[in-house]
Amino acid sequence: MAHILIVEDDINLGQILFQELKKNNHDVELVENGEAAISRINKYIYDLMLTDLKLPGMDGIELLKRVKASNQSTIVIVMTGYASVDTAVVAMKNGAQDFIQKPFGLQEITQKVDDALAIKRMKNEIDYLRHAQEDIIYRTTDIIGESPSLKKVLKMAEKVAKADSTVLITGETGVGKGLIAGAIHHNSNRSNNNFVQVNCAALPHNILESELFGHEKGAFTGAIKLRTGRFEQANMGTIFLDEIGDMDLTLQSKILRVLEEREFERLGGEKTIKIDVRVVAATNQDIHTLVQQGKFREDLYYRINVVNIDISPIRQRKEDIEPLVRYFIRKYSLDFKKPDIDIDPYALDCLIDYDWPGNVREIRNCIERAVLLAEGSAIRMHDISIHTDPKTETAVSDFTRLSSLAVNEKESILDALRKNDWIQKDAADTLGISKRVIHYKIKKYGITHPRWLKNR
Repeated sequence: MAHILIVEDDINLGQILFQELKKNNHDVELVENGEAAISRINKYIYDLMLTDLKLPGMDGIELLKRVKASNQSTIVIVMTGYASVDTAVVAMKNGAQDFIQKPFGLQEITQKVDDALAIKRMKNEIDYLRHAQEDIIYRTTDIIGESPSLKKVLKMAEKVAKADSTVLITGETGVGKGLIAGAIHHNSNRSNNNFVQVNCAALPHNILESELFGHEKGAFTGAIKLRTGRFEQANMGTIFLDEIGDMDLTLQSKILRVLEEREFERLGGEKTIKIDVRVVAATNQDIHTLVQQGKFREDLYYRINVVNIDISPIRQRKEDIEPLVRYFIRKYSLDFKKPDIDIDPYALDCLIDYDWPGNVREIRNCIERAVLLAEGSAIRMHDISIHTDPKTETAVSDFTRLSSLAVNEKESILDALRKNDWIQKDAADTLGISKRVIHYKIKKYGITHPRWLKNR
């Protein structure tokens, strides 16, 4: 949906254009002269203006000049029944995007409007990419994991993707909230347009406001030129407001207005910008508690929590650890040009037993380092390191303990096998375990002996 202003003194033609563009789901306004157009332009910022050249009073060229002086981003298409090379050149020199001669077919004019809006979206995308953080948008089938809880999350993401409802994704830091937001966008009807991510916890309030809504030239010290905000860049697409629970109360009220009225003003500006954006928000906090503490607006909470998707921490879905580990091993093996790297079985077992307080993000960082340091064909325990800080000292000591247990278990099995002449049943009896269990442990730790190979 685009916000379009038609300026046409032929009321019949104006109504036909109005109805045709409305039929294409645009937000359309119709005025009959340049003065009325200027009155609207002083109040709103339009995505596109379609204007006749010959108007009563102010002509189309003068209107074009004033629109471009007011807002450079508004696209202008000029219509005229008095076409000539000279008038086309004048219109283009003054900032017109395109030029069409009357009489024209409705298909021709709608095609020109669609093409012009596509160029505007491309400019927004380029502007977004200049400031964008790294992001990866996944199909739900690309997200790694086998646990029932993750499958439930992915099924819900696919279900809500086709609607335009606001979604709140909750879960601890590092569980993959951004991936689920990206999957919702990728599977939605907006997937051909921008997916814009903003981390609300990463920026101070005043900078975040400018980041979200843009600013006019001179709006504050250092604002040397106009900048479009993330909401404008996400128009027709999806904006992902990560860690919305950290947002300032004043800014929360402006987000509420965007959700309810689909409009806002740039920082330092007075003109209203209308947009069509889907909002997906996320937080690692308990927003209901923040509401009770007066730190989060109750009306905004209910507005963003139309659909809630909660992602469990990795310690509650152990089934996902091994596929994640193997995925990151493949990824970083390719990145570091170290093909065919595997992981030692007891090292993998320790990774599965560890609680991962940093969730998927911590697994990724751990495996990246392990692949980089690994020598030979497999990642071993001495390649694996968990970053220590005061908050995770207990988790780190648990990981070290688990690592030691795995090493000790393998040594105990080897010792029992050696004492029993490598007969698995006798070694199992010595250890007080079943033959089935010792067979599993031998396979798990990759223990082999020449005698077993001869007997095959």
